[in-house]
Amino acid sequence: MNPSRKALPRLTAGLLLFGLVWIGYTQDKPQKLAVQTVKKDLYEIAGDGSERDAGNVAVYVTGDGVILVDDRFDYDHDNVLRIVKGITSQPIKYVLNTHYHSDHSGGNGKMFPMGVNIISTAQSRKNILEHKQPNALGVVPANLVFTDQQSVFLGGKEVRAKFYGRGHTNGDAVIYFPDLKVIHTGDLMADNSPLIDYVGGGSIVEWTKTLDRVTQELDFDAVIPGHGAITNKAGLRTYRDNIVKMRTEVSGMVKGGKSQAEVAKFMEVKYKWALNGIQQQWSVPGFMTELK
Repeated sequence: MNPSRKALPRLTAGLLLFGLVWIGYTQDKPQKLAVQTVKKDLYEIAGDGSERDAGNVAVYVTGDGVILVDDRFDYDHDNVLRIVKGITSQPIKYVLNTHYHSDHSGGNGKMFPMGVNIISTAQSRKNILEHKQPNALGVVPANLVFTDQQSVFLGGKEVRAKFYGRGHTNGDAVIYFPDLKVIHTGDLMADNSPLIDYVGGGSIVEWTKTLDRVTQELDFDAVIPGHGAITNKAGLRTYRDNIVKMRTEVSGMVKGGKSQAEVAKFMEVKYKWALNGIQQQWSVPGFMTELK
């Protein structure tokens, strides 16, 4: 039998499983959102931190309008708008997507009718158009894209979006507020351990190289992660070092001939990755290939 024909059922099954995992991960009701001040005119909107929580939204207020970083799921749209209106009467002018996943970009479709411009990396737009997140068919891609860096100037303030390399996906943007020395990492930093979206071009090998470029090239002292609490540069470096430790451990197991089931069990015990959880389903099969 042709090897490609043998691989087709496995690929189909893998994509089906990927879609089912996403369905379980994303089907939820709008959460109660909270807002906190990061620095002058910069705010964070966050949920309850549960497993199905969407990404942290940054709200930057200028004299000519508001710049958002990410816009959560589409069903969070009204809650996000309510909080923004509680902060300022200025209209939302731009949304900068950190990456293509629906918990960060799912609100795009409801922003466009408001006259909002959406900006992302070209690769994130491509991933949405190619349905790399199988059950998120309603996510609307950005109308403005970049491959390296894009700056937005509004009301005398600047926000920069830059692609530093692969990590969580192959199109992660880091958003920089130079006047405030703050960055929004998207899911290049999220919760306690990384989620590598291998279907979307992620890489645990490239991830730490990407974070090294961020810490070396940008002057910042506060970090808004994709999920989790606001931290600082030291916190981001610790997160990076923990990825190195995890990668070294798993690489040793893969090179030592351990099976995928054995690696999955190790991740469950050592890193508390639930066996049926999204980290296990997305990342462990990719480990077996990338780290061999």
